[in-house]
Amino acid sequence: MKKCVAILLLSILSVSGLRLGAALDVNAPDVESELERVDNELVRRHIYLKRRSSMIDSLNRLIVELPRRDVRRLDLIMQLGDCYTGYLTDSAIVNYERGEMLSNRLGERDMAMNFRLKRIAVLPVAGLGAMAVEMFESIPIDSLNPELRLVALESGRQMYSYQASFFVNYRDEYDSWLDKSIEIQRQLVDELPAGSEKFLLNQGEYFFLTGKPSEARAVLLDLLDSIPGNTNIAARASHIISRISKNRGDTDSHLFYLAKSAVADIQSATREMVSLQELGIALYDREEIGRFYDYLSVALAYAVECNASMRMLQTSEALPVIAAAYRDSLTLSRRRLYFAIVAMSLLLVAVIAILVKLRKEMSHMEKLQMVLANANRVKEMYMSQFLNLCTIYMNKLNQFCKIAERKISTGHADDLYKMTKSGRFVEEQSQEFYDTFDRAFLHIYPTFVADVNSLLKPDEIIVLKDGELLNTDLRILAFMRLGVEESIRIAQVLNYSVHTIYAYRNRLKNRAIDRENFESDIMKIGSLG
Repeated sequence: MKKCVAILLLSILSVSGLRLGAALDVNAPDVESELERVDNELVRRHIYLKRRSSMIDSLNRLIVELPRRDVRRLDLIMQLGDCYTGYLTDSAIVNYERGEMLSNRLGERDMAMNFRLKRIAVLPVAGLGAMAVEMFESIPIDSLNPELRLVALESGRQMYSYQASFFVNYRDEYDSWLDKSIEIQRQLVDELPAGSEKFLLNQGEYFFLTGKPSEARAVLLDLLDSIPGNTNIAARASHIISRISKNRGDTDSHLFYLAKSAVADIQSATREMVSLQELGIALYDREEIGRFYDYLSVALAYAVECNASMRMLQTSEALPVIAAAYRDSLTLSRRRLYFAIVAMSLLLVAVIAILVKLRKEMSHMEKLQMVLANANRVKEMYMSQFLNLCTIYMNKLNQFCKIAERKISTGHADDLYKMTKSGRFVEEQSQEFYDTFDRAFLHIYPTFVADVNSLLKPDEIIVLKDGELLNTDLRILAFMRLGVEESIRIAQVLNYSVHTIYAYRNRLKNRAIDRENFESDIMKIGSLG
């Protein structure tokens, strides 16, 4: 009848396979979300470990409070051994052995066998697989009562599975132990209550190990939908689904269910775990070095704390990968350091170049400020000379008006006429104007004479007489430098005819080294450029 129910259940699950298969459609955001859950739970792992430690302490206190030969101690010791399983292997073995001895003293033979079978299941984790095999194979399983037979089949399946994992690199030995585990699991599925959590877990794993991944996936997904996600059964079911996904090449689903399995192990405070280790190695292949290192470090620390020799051996196989990752990390860090040094060197060179350029600009600005300051002083001097010249002419004009008024009023108009006709008055005033103009102009352009001579042929340079500041040639050029280029205006100021001014300018051009550009070169004398 039980087998018929199992077959019916399998049929129902096969029909719903497509629906359950949809639950495996995992994408990258789902994976990242589940990995973040792993990260968060690893931060909280001490809370779960402390909770389990508190449970162990409570059981120890209850055991101590009971009389040594009180049969109630047996159930508490069994609970204590179960609580140590996956948490501290040595203590689990010690308590199962302790319970077996007490059961024998109290005449509880079935309880003693239960303790013995539980001890057999965890001995391989401590590296005592040969002892476990010898003990298990000496037990007449067929003569046990149904309840103990289920315990024996569960322990045998787990023990043979552990033994197979020791020989994963030796195919013949691995297959031999795995075949024994599969055979016992077949018997276990036949005898477990159909539809129970253990039944669905073992049935799903049995389907997977016997080459029926689709059926296994359907059963295990249905199981995960019906149980809490923080149990050992949830961890095992998720791990099997991750292996199915890996075999199918579904990387996202493989990582997703490995992460779910790791979360279940962490939340149940299980130190004897494999999912976190496998997840770390899988992430190393994806070059997530940070998580790879964190996950492997925790997995190895847990294996040591649990005294799980088998897990320590398995984790140690990942040490070359850790070393390679560490070397890669060092190489990457070294490259980044070199890059940073080169970048900083270039930046330093750029800063130095900018500072040099700024220094040059500042020096240039200082020179410009000095030139502008000199220009301001020259401007002030020029204005002062201009005002002085205007004052002189105003005084001369007043004096001439007084003389003219006096001559006319006394009837000496003929003297006034002779004075103006001789031109002596104009010449006197012009000479005074020239003296004032020469001093003011040379104050503005102190090297004007030398600069003009540098533009003339060596045998045509201008030589001034003693006491002369400028002569007519230089004054014409001076007016041109001041922007008075029209010959008519120059003639009016210097009291010459326009023709005379033209003649002077042509002679000066002929004496120039560069006749065509002579006048433009004059305009450049004393410029800021």
